[in-house]
Amino acid sequence: MATTKITLLPLYEKIWEKHKFSRFMDSITLLLLLMLLSYRLCSLYNFFTLPSFLALLCESWFTFTFLTTISTKWTPSHTRTYLNRLFLRVPHLPPVDLFVTTADPVLEPPIITVNTVLSLLALDYPSNKLSCYVSDDGCSPHTFYALVEASKFAKLWVPFCKKFNVQVRAPFRYFSGDSKAYNSDIPGFKQQRLKMKEEYELLCQKIQNADKKSIPCELVDEFADFSETQQRNHPTIVKVIWENKEGVSNGVPHLIYISREKRPEHPHHYKAGAMNVLTRVSGLLTNAPFMLNVDCDMYVNNPEVVLHALCILLDSNGEKEVAFVQCPQRFYDAVKDDAFGNQQVALPLYIGSGFAGLQGIIYAGTNCFHRRKVIYGKSPDLDIQNGNKDHVFINGILSEKEKTKTFGNSKGFVKSAASALEQKTFVSNDNSIHLDHEEVNKVSSCEYEYNTAWGKQVGWIYGSTSEDVLTGLRFHTKGWRSEFCTTDPIAFRGCSPQDSIGQMAQHKRWSSGLLEIFLSKHCPIFGTLFGKLQLRECLAYIWITTWALRSVPEICYALLPAYCIITNSTFLPNQVYGYQLHWY
Repeated sequence: MATTKITLLPLYEKIWEKHKFSRFMDSITLLLLLMLLSYRLCSLYNFFTLPSFLALLCESWFTFTFLTTISTKWTPSHTRTYLNRLFLRVPHLPPVDLFVTTADPVLEPPIITVNTVLSLLALDYPSNKLSCYVSDDGCSPHTFYALVEASKFAKLWVPFCKKFNVQVRAPFRYFSGDSKAYNSDIPGFKQQRLKMKEEYELLCQKIQNADKKSIPCELVDEFADFSETQQRNHPTIVKVIWENKEGVSNGVPHLIYISREKRPEHPHHYKAGAMNVLTRVSGLLTNAPFMLNVDCDMYVNNPEVVLHALCILLDSNGEKEVAFVQCPQRFYDAVKDDAFGNQQVALPLYIGSGFAGLQGIIYAGTNCFHRRKVIYGKSPDLDIQNGNKDHVFINGILSEKEKTKTFGNSKGFVKSAASALEQKTFVSNDNSIHLDHEEVNKVSSCEYEYNTAWGKQVGWIYGSTSEDVLTGLRFHTKGWRSEFCTTDPIAFRGCSPQDSIGQMAQHKRWSSGLLEIFLSKHCPIFGTLFGKLQLRECLAYIWITTWALRSVPEICYALLPAYCIITNSTFLPNQVYGYQLHWY
């Protein structure tokens, strides 16, 4: 009876935070801003000058921006997951595909990618249910060589982590002395830890020696495909580096290397294009119903993160409503004062929790768990029950012509996509990966997406350098929700720019990409008018996507006093309600 009651309980709950004092202060501030605007409007008839008009425009913008801000953070929340209920509710955990993206072996050294991959391979999850895919947009033999060597080290590292319950499973952090869990009381631990450290140092030495050469090794056998390849001009290269053929639950998961075809005459759509290729290739090989994507510099800091995310995705309500689960970004090696705000502490703490209390957190491009069927364009189950037929998924049935028009002309992939949409992703007793080179090369080619729905209604959406936010906005517009998964310890950690130039370049790319969304047909206003984007979620997206515009009124307002001094004018009225005012 007790077990039955537990299985009926939710796998997670949303905790609403009550910030009464913060709400009160925000309300007072908004009231003062509205009073200032009314004061401006009342005095505009008797006192109209160019500076006063500009001041009115700037103050109107400030008021609107503040309104969107307090609307976003008015009802903050966070989630609490229950792993014990998950194990009782779901006796057979579903497969999960893990995606790692890297693009440049110089800016993103292979040793960083290797540590991220090793932390994923050592997750606290049945290894026969995990498959790790690494997308190398740089088509670098150095990256491939590093992954091959890492797969050998993983055969020692993964059992070591699980045997001694290592918390931080990225070797470079574990052996740096920052790890708290040393388990020094366990017999034989110190000797095995010392051995693992020596093996890791040997791995690092091999990778460093390879990086010093133009090519890491002789381009024969598995490396022959990298001969005469260029970073932006090369065919598809897909290699199964390691296969968990025996299906051992505590072994090393599948590890697959992918470098999609690139040609100068074809657009490659940057990270969004790489993610779509990963989705199609993984659909052919493993077709897991859930996918985790991380950047190559974001290692797993909490090995149970997959279980926490599945508590949300497999919950009775979450299964019908939640499209993706976003984990926050945290960074290591923080500078003391963090003058440039690289650690992004305030944004997820206040705005992130505020988004979570609305229709859901935005998709940040990394540290995110997705439903495969949502990536393929499926609307929430509620829509289908109400008779609102989706353009892709119509009562579970697609004609052959519709399948090809939507997903492309690969019969193998179309079959796997149909299975995912109908929630029939297979669980095979055969743990081997059957690599059909013809089909894999087809779905990874430059021309595959032409005249299909990829990048428009299916997969990661094209049209902005902030493809992550745009893709998440599309999910919310279709009626899906998202959740913010805040675990203890934090799920992922990564590195951030340490100088002003790197931070400014990153902010420029983000702000310009977000502005592209606001000025495009994907504008959140249209999502509310013609889609299912909730009003407050729309205001939150407006606050995010107009980031680049805020500097204009701020600079203008800051320059007004200096302009008035030079021109002997003022942007403040001389009279209020008949009283003469003197400004000094």
